[in-house]
Amino acid sequence: MNKDLDLHENLRREHAVKHSSNRAFGIVFTVLFLIVALYPLIGGEPPVWWALIVAALFLMAALFIPRLLAPLNSVWQKFGQILHGIVNPLVMGLLFYVTVTPTGLIMRLFGKVPLHLKFNAHADSYWIERVPPGPDPKSMNRQF
Repeated sequence: MNKDLDLHENLRREHAVKHSSNRAFGIVFTVLFLIVALYPLIGGEPPVWWALIVAALFLMAALFIPRLLAPLNSVWQKFGQILHGIVNPLVMGLLFYVTVTPTGLIMRLFGKVPLHLKFNAHADSYWIERVPPGPDPKSMNRQF
């Protein structure tokens, strides 16, 4: 960003992302591997033993030695940030093109122009007269 450009706002994103605790990370992965291990039981099949062992290891580490999970937690957080950088623009673009764009096209189709941005040389003023006029000005003394 150009340092000579003086804006009202600082648009740089310099805030640090808060990481989850190692204990919470371990418990989340314990639950995840428990689901993987026990899901086959629904269909009458035996549990996935390796996933059950991994769940037990994550639980032990989370409860007794959470600092052991710090490297995995860090990698997981970085993966989440990369995923955020990819998925967030896609979802926002999808929302825009699925909701805002069709709404604008439909409004144009029916001739609705809510902002009235075109210049009108014959207008005395762009002020919108309200009939009846709005609330009594005295009622707006102390709005905040």
